[in-house]
Amino acid sequence: MGGQSTTRTAPRDGGASRGPAGSRTGQRLSGLAVALGLVLFLGGFAWGVVVYRPYTVPTSSMAPTIGAGDRVLAQRVDGGEVRRGDVVVFTDKTWVTNAPVVKRVVAVGGDTVASTGGRLTVNGKQIDEPYLAKDGLADLQNFATVTVPKDRLFLLGDERSGSLDSTAHLTDAAKGTVARSAVSARVEAVVWPMDGTLERPTGFEPLGALSSPGPLRTIVALIVVGGALVLGGGAYGPIANRRAKRSTPRAEPASAH
Repeated sequence: MGGQSTTRTAPRDGGASRGPAGSRTGQRLSGLAVALGLVLFLGGFAWGVVVYRPYTVPTSSMAPTIGAGDRVLAQRVDGGEVRRGDVVVFTDKTWVTNAPVVKRVVAVGGDTVASTGGRLTVNGKQIDEPYLAKDGLADLQNFATVTVPKDRLFLLGDERSGSLDSTAHLTDAAKGTVARSAVSARVEAVVWPMDGTLERPTGFEPLGALSSPGPLRTIVALIVVGGALVLGGGAYGPIANRRAKRSTPRAEPASAH
């Protein structure tokens, strides 16, 4: 026979299980990762919306813990869950009309609270407050002992020299205290700027158990992991296509016979 030119291609292995987007197993795992990621991502956001509320703090009365204009996340809680040291959001018309207020709970119903020498004492114990400003501006003005009525709270700002808190309402009928039922949320973190979760008020531990942290860290983890799974699973197809194109054998001319 005369010389002929033919072409041949290298055999493709796994032809039944490979396609333009990679193996069928890979495609299935990619789809599963995207689906699971969406569940975690959206579930985390939904959980966060149910449990937390955002607030903007307009003043510096909680500095340096929370600055003026900072955006915070506060866990929705019942007033009965509030404990000493908590930074809470509440409404009280004798303080501010139709606006939430953010202050720190320093004493609860049945406690005695006072300031001697510019230092806070609760039930006769001086409270260590490392979250206060270190420049001396946080020193609390002296005030006589106040016995907090049942189901009420005594609250102070962390910027003690300029905060309009319970000390500014000592002559009121309630002696500056606020009803537990006025509390709607407990601040857990400053999210803008991203200062993170608030410091634990360990100085109050000798007086009783502190509040347990909310599920914020778990919620953030769900959102981050979910987003990573969605991005990773979604990227599998394009990456597999690119690899397939690179590995596709080209036609090779056969030698003439």
